[in-house]
Order: sequence, then C-alpha cells, then structure tokens
Amino acid sequence: MPPKKRIGIIGIGFGTQVHVPGFQSEGWDILAICSRNEEKVRQAAKAANIPNWHTDAHELIARKDLDAVAITTPPGPHHELSLAALKAGKHVLCEKPFAISARQAVEMRDTAQELGRTAMVAHEFRHTPQRAYIKQLLGEGYVGKFQLCTMELFMDRYLSPTPRPFTWNARKADGGGLLGALGSHYIDGLRYWFGDVATVSGKVATFRPDMVDQATGKPVKSETDDTFSFMLTFKDGGMATMTSSFAVTPARGARIAVMGDAGTLYAEQPGPNPMEDGVVLGSKARPERAEGGGAPLQPLATPAKYTPFKDTRDGRLMAFRLLVRDFARGIETGTSPAPNFTDGLRCQEVLDAVRESSETGKTVRLG
Repeated sequence: MPPKKRIGIIGIGFGTQVHVPGFQSEGWDILAICSRNEEKVRQAAKAANIPNWHTDAHELIARKDLDAVAITTPPGPHHELSLAALKAGKHVLCEKPFAISARQAVEMRDTAQELGRTAMVAHEFRHTPQRAYIKQLLGEGYVGKFQLCTMELFMDRYLSPTPRPFTWNARKADGGGLLGALGSHYIDGLRYWFGDVATVSGKVATFRPDMVDQATGKPVKSETDDTFSFMLTFKDGGMATMTSSFAVTPARGARIAVMGDAGTLYAEQPGPNPMEDGVVLGSKARPERAEGGGAPLQPLATPAKYTPFKDTRDGRLMAFRLLVRDFARGIETGTSPAPNFTDGLRCQEVLDAVRESSETGKTVRLG
C-alpha cells in the first residue's frame, strides 16, 4: 500500500471548514496547519488532531516532511505563498480567487510549469452534479449550437440594521469583493462549459459601502464591490451574461439558463453555491410543430456517477473531495489536472477585464 500523502494547510477559515476534513477523509496526513493567530491555530490543530501548527506560513512551507501545501488564505498572499511553496518543491492547491492580477497569475502558472509541480485551483464546483451534468449534456449536443447563457445570483447578506465589520473582503489590496469571491467560481464554470473567452464587458458597484472598523469603532467605507454585471463572448461562439449582488432583497439564490438552437438547460440553487443534489431541467426545441417553440422544462435524471457519495458535514465537501482525488492523481502522474494554474490565469484575465471595462466603459478583448 503506498504511503499516505502529506500536506500542510495555510489558513484556518475555509481551511478548517472544508480543506481539513476533505483531505483527511481522502486519506491524506495533514501534518501542519498555519494561521497568524496563535490561539486560534492551536485550537484548530487540536480539534482536527493535526500534530503541528505554525504562525509563519514560510515555516510551514519549509518543512521537509510535506509533499504538498494547500493555500486557503485571503487572495492577497496567494502569489507569494504559491511561489514559495513551488520553489520549496511542494505541490500546490490554491484557493480562489487565484491572484490579485493576471500579471501575478502568469508568474504562478509559469513557475509551476518550470518546476514540474502539480498545481491546481480550488474551483471544486466543477464537480457538483449540476455543473458536471450540464457539461455532459453540452457535449452530447442537447442544446445544439450553443448561443446564450444567462446567470443571476441575488442575496441579501450585506443588508443589516448596523454597518458590517470591515474585513479583508472589503480591502482592495487583499483581493476582496464579490466579483472575485463568487464571480470567479461562475467564470470558471463558464469556461468549463464553453471554452476560452474572447471579449469582456462589465460593471462593478458598491451598493452598501458603510462598514465599521472593529478595532476603533469608527465608520469606514468598503473599497470593494458587492455587485457586478458582465457579458462575455467565447472564442468558439456564443455569449454569456451574469448579474449578481449581495446587497439586494429579497434573496433569490441563483438561476442559470443555457440556450442553443436545439434546446435549453436550466438550473437553480437557493444560495450562492451549487448543491450536492442539484437538479438540471431541460427543454428540447420542436421545429416539427407548426407553431414552433419548445417542450416545457422537465427534470432530467442526473447520472448517479455525479453523486458518488454523500458528505453531510458541509455542502461543499463532496465536490471538494473529488477535487482532492484529482490533485492526488496529478501528483502520481506528474500532471496538473483541471482546474489548474492555467485555468486560474484565464479566470483572472476575465476578472481583470471586467474591472477594466467598468473603469473605461469599453469592451476588453482577450488574447
């Protein structure tokens, strides 16, 4: 039996919620965990039975007993920590959004390729049943020639009677904002379905800027977006739009429609993340009918292979554990399965282009 793979995890927010149980359930040894807050990282290590903890990420990266590092910090340090881990000979799984800019993302991608390390981005939602099944149906030609995808995501999380605490997500330098935090997942999903992006236009906005600095109690303004809208065209044809806000009411979750000349696929979710048991609806065009049109939307039977097991601890864990299996396979075969650092770069290019378009009012063409 091959020895267990050994990993260190940097970050104890999403890291302890999903990465720690995900890697442990897939048979990895988590030998170390890191956070700048000593008390919190001690507690996290004890709770998860992790033998070592650090308050300096570079100390964790320098350990000789690790095969890989998972980076679950806010986006600001992703570039620095990924490069350090790769140069230390570690394989890397980096959380999204991948970087602060495409310039950073290029260096991260190139370094991983030059050093021959497995390097992936945690866009685990590719493994959710809805998104995987839509990918299959597109490949089978269910919608015919793809023409249009529309996405909407509306939540009321930023509506409160008092100003919200000012956290890293409200700081531009830390890579905060809704476009990066959730828009990146949806952009990766669009690329997964339709291929590389040709042009980008968009707008970002802050509808609920009032916040409070918890250290001083003073009012401050958010530096980042809570609302965005974009339109993409794809090199292989077709277009997609998305409008999202966390500052509107009532919360309506997400609605996704994929339309082609032969049919339509439709998916809903009550919150920002796709569900483990999400349903895909389909409608086929009926050109043989005199009045034209299409059949009513009907549930399509999702293949059981897209829900190979259940993990009730967190709705994101099944998809994440499937991503961990791809990460392990990449290490064993000397490859970087998708979504890899090239996918991270392509997604970052779109994020940058949405912000550029918002500032200039112009459509941005990607290379």
